Amino acid sequence: MEERSFKTLLITGGAGFIGSNFIHYIVRKYPEYSIINLDKLTYAGNLENLRDIENNPNYKFIKGDIADRKIVSEIFNSRKIDAVINFAAESHVDRSIGNPGIFIQTDIYGTYILLEAVKKYSSSIFLQISTDEVYGSIENGSFKEDDPLRPNSPYSASKAGAEMIVRSFFKTFGTPIIITRTTNNFGPYQYPEKIIPLFVTNLIDNIKVPLYGDGMNVRDWIYVIDNCSALDCVLHNGRVGEAYNIGAGNEKSNIWITKEILKLLDKPESMIEPVEDRLGHDRRYSVDCTKIKAELGWSPQNNFEKALKETVSWYAANENWWRPLKKKSI
Repeated sequence: MEERSFKTLLITGGAGFIGSNFIHYIVRKYPEYSIINLDKLTYAGNLENLRDIENNPNYKFIKGDIADRKIVSEIFNSRKIDAVINFAAESHVDRSIGNPGIFIQTDIYGTYILLEAVKKYSSSIFLQISTDEVYGSIENGSFKEDDPLRPNSPYSASKAGAEMIVRSFFKTFGTPIIITRTTNNFGPYQYPEKIIPLFVTNLIDNIKVPLYGDGMNVRDWIYVIDNCSALDCVLHNGRVGEAYNIGAGNEKSNIWITKEILKLLDKPESMIEPVEDRLGHDRRYSVDCTKIKAELGWSPQNNFEKALKETVSWYAANENWWRPLKKKSI
């Protein structure tokens, strides 16, 4: 298949953690691309993530909701959008337990609004950024792309629902879509409610870290830059109508992650505070990434331990970035 090329990308949710890292990645690798960043700027959207490129002539930020048909239509009417990369989503499991409705509104209905625009204006690709959590938990082995989706939280259910809408547009209307299901990301600019940045920033302030249950829940961790390179591969070379798992083979328990962070910050294990387990807490996620490696030749390039150390160092060196966020959330 011939590699796709683009002039203008619409990146939704580009002020968030993965979205902003992906924009930086694209600006570096494809400086000729024009990027429109549509972001609602909820609590997890932060323009400080993109301060260094805000004056780039090929970058434009628009504040808006993907579920707002008027704003989406105005963007597509204003210029030819070649590709949509949909990062925009409510994404924190704990918040989805407290308020599932906003997850359904953004993750499902918002995705539908974008798909309608892609269909109407004939964009060349719609890349839906999903999660390995749509598969649910697995005790042994790893999920493949054609395994059934069995989400267990309102968040993962909203992402699975979005996938079903995306797939239906491909099957019914021929809309050119691709879906990616990525494992847990970590790295710079991650909002400090997720386990790694939360624990690192707590420990910098000598605050104990709240560890769910027995800490033996297992996740596969991927450095955000490796995820960006995988998304780049899928965007330019992935097969239309397909889903691709993205992972790095770094399966670690939450207690292992916690102790590693403690060691990197020279803190004692007495800083761990066990708390009641999360409702519906999936025990283990694991995906088989044979497909993306065999078809597209992608593989992760970053050593996990080294990347974790660099991530911890980044938060230690960028207190001016995360302190206002933690203060605001409190």
